[in-house]
Amino acid sequence: MLKEMNIQDYMHTLGKDARDAARQIATADTGKKNAALLAIASVLDDNRQMLLSANELDMNQGREDGLDEALLDRLAITDKGIDQMITGLQQVAALKDPCGEVTDLNYRPSGIQVGKMRVPLGVVGIIYESRPNVTVDAASLCLKSGNATILRGGKEALNSNQAIASCIHQGLETVGLPAASVQVIDITDREAVGELITMNDYVDVVVPRGGKGLIERITQNATVSVIKHLDGICHVYIDDLADLDKAYDIAINSKTHRYGVCNAMETLLIAKGVADQILPKLVDTYSEKGVELRGCERTRAICSMSKANDDDWATEYLAPVLSIRVVDDMSSAVDHITRYSSGHTEAIVTQDVSRARQFMAQVDSSSVMVNASTRFADGFEYGLGAEIGISTDKIHARGPVGLEGLTSQKWIVFGDGHIRQ
Repeated sequence: MLKEMNIQDYMHTLGKDARDAARQIATADTGKKNAALLAIASVLDDNRQMLLSANELDMNQGREDGLDEALLDRLAITDKGIDQMITGLQQVAALKDPCGEVTDLNYRPSGIQVGKMRVPLGVVGIIYESRPNVTVDAASLCLKSGNATILRGGKEALNSNQAIASCIHQGLETVGLPAASVQVIDITDREAVGELITMNDYVDVVVPRGGKGLIERITQNATVSVIKHLDGICHVYIDDLADLDKAYDIAINSKTHRYGVCNAMETLLIAKGVADQILPKLVDTYSEKGVELRGCERTRAICSMSKANDDDWATEYLAPVLSIRVVDDMSSAVDHITRYSSGHTEAIVTQDVSRARQFMAQVDSSSVMVNASTRFADGFEYGLGAEIGISTDKIHARGPVGLEGLTSQKWIVFGDGHIRQ
C-alpha cells in the first residue's frame, strides 16, 4: 500500500496531468471529440473478452467478500452491458455540442457588443460505486463537454474500471487527444478521495455518485465545489380532481418500476375527497407486489397497514416500502412536501390546469411533474443522453446533469477600438 505522502504525490500528478489535458480538450472541435467517442466505442467492441475477464476477477472477489446479489448485479459486465456502453457513446456523439455556443449578443449604448459563451468547467472529479458502466458514461459526457476528468470508482470494480480505462485511452490516442483527458484512479485507499476533493489547484468540481454516507462525507470534507444530491424522497400527490385511472398507473409505476433508485416515489399523498375510491385498489396492487405499506391514521381507517411515524415521512427507503398520507387538499400536500422533501422530484396528478400550475410554482424541487411518473426524472428520459448525476443544489446545475450542466458561461465583448469614456 502506498504511504500517505506517495498517495498525495500520485494524486497531484493526476491533477497536474488532468489540468494540462483540460486545456487541450477544451479547444478540441466537435468533430474530434465525436471521433474520440466513436473510437472508444470501437475499442470496447474489439476488447470484449478482456473486459469480461477483468470483470470476472471483480465478481469472484466480490463473492469472496460476501457482496449481496444486488451489489453483484450492479457490478457485473455482460455482452449486453458492453453493447449498452457502445450505444451510450454513440448517443453522446450524436448530441449537440454545447461548447462555444454564443447567446444573448446585444449592442450597448457605448457601441460594444456583449454576449455569453458556453465553456467547459475544466477538470471534473467523479466518485462513484459499483457500476463499471458509470466509467464510460462519465468519461463520454466529460469529453463531449470539453472537460478532463479524474474518476474514482469503487474498490469492488477496480479491475473492470482499469480495463475500461485502457480502452478509453486507446480511443483518445487514436484521434490525437491526450490520454490524461480521462484518468481512473488505480488505488483503493480512501486517502485518494480525500486528496481529490481538496485539490483546488487542479480540480474544478466534484460529483459524488453513491449512497448517502458517501455523499455526506464528500460534502462535509470537500474544498472543491460539489454537485450532488443526498436523498431522493420523492412524492406523488393525487388531487381530488385527478383522473383516477391515470393516478393509479402513475402511483404504481412511480413506486414499483424499480425500488432502489433515487427517483422512486417514497411517499404517496392522496386528497381526502378521492381516498376512499382509489386507496383500496392501490393497496391491493402494492400488496400483490410485496410492498410494505405504512400509513397515517386517515389512511389506516380506510385500509389496514402499519402505522407511519415522523421518521417514515423523512426516509428514502430505496426498497419495497411506501408511506401513505391522506391530506385535506393540495395546500396540505404542498405543506407536507415542503417539510419532508429532499428537493429531488415531486408529481401531481390532476385534471385542473390551474392547480397544476400552482403546484409547479409552489413546490421547490429540481423536477416537478404533472400527470407523469417520478421515474421520468432521468437524464436519458430528458433527452440529455447519459447523465453524470442528479443535483438538488440551486446554483449552476439542477436536476439531471448532462452536457450543459458540465459547462458554464463566460461574458464576451466585441469592440472595434472602443474605449470607455
